Amino acid sequence: MKRRWLLLPLAMAGLAAAALWPLTGRTLVARAEAAVSTPRGDRAAVAAARVRPALERDLAAASLAFGAPVFIRIFKAERELEVWVDDGRRYRLFRTYPICTWSGTLGPKQRQGDGQSPEGFYRVGRGQLNPHSQYHLSFNLGYPNAYDRAHRRTGDFLMVHGSCVSIGCYAMGDARIEEIYTLLDAALAGGQREAQVHAFPFRFDRRREATWRQDPWADFWRNLREGHDAFNRTGRPPRIGVAGLRYAVSETATPAR
Repeated sequence: MKRRWLLLPLAMAGLAAAALWPLTGRTLVARAEAAVSTPRGDRAAVAAARVRPALERDLAAASLAFGAPVFIRIFKAERELEVWVDDGRRYRLFRTYPICTWSGTLGPKQRQGDGQSPEGFYRVGRGQLNPHSQYHLSFNLGYPNAYDRAHRRTGDFLMVHGSCVSIGCYAMGDARIEEIYTLLDAALAGGQREAQVHAFPFRFDRRREATWRQDPWADFWRNLREGHDAFNRTGRPPRIGVAGLRYAVSETATPAR
């Protein structure tokens, strides 16, 4: 009799566990299915729903189209990021955003952990967009590129992102990255294979070479200026290659009307 009474609580516990497991199991499965069915770009979609109407309005006012190819330029010293949009013939400046912060000093990133934000010519494709960034939204610049690798530079995950903290990235703040990300995402979804992002130490057309000629990075910056000036002349992002440990810059002709 005592043994039966001793076994009863165990039996009741087993029944309780049996009763609870299907509920718990169903809950876990439901949560897993919900996670799978949640769109990967949900945060980006929410941001786009918020900013797209105003972007479309402002683009239309400038005779530009939402989803047209984009080109991005970054200027460290001026703390500005430009978004240019293709009108079919040349790229026109759509908007200039203040950079919330970047890290390091003027000059390129050279190695993992140096805290430098990169300078150079980069490309961004759809696979480099991150709608789940811990800094709201982000896109990977693609550092190290072929030039960086030729110079044995190291590092990874160099981003343009939201928030206002940087350890080698360009932090734009959440509101600004929502617009930039949405414009870039729309362009890549609309058929642009990759968008060029050019990161410069400063605006070469506003700073005389005499002021930086003696800088240790002067030769590197002259090389970057070739790409800067090529775009200014044609209104089209130049073709960028690497030859002899230097960027090889070729102008892209402006289409005839």
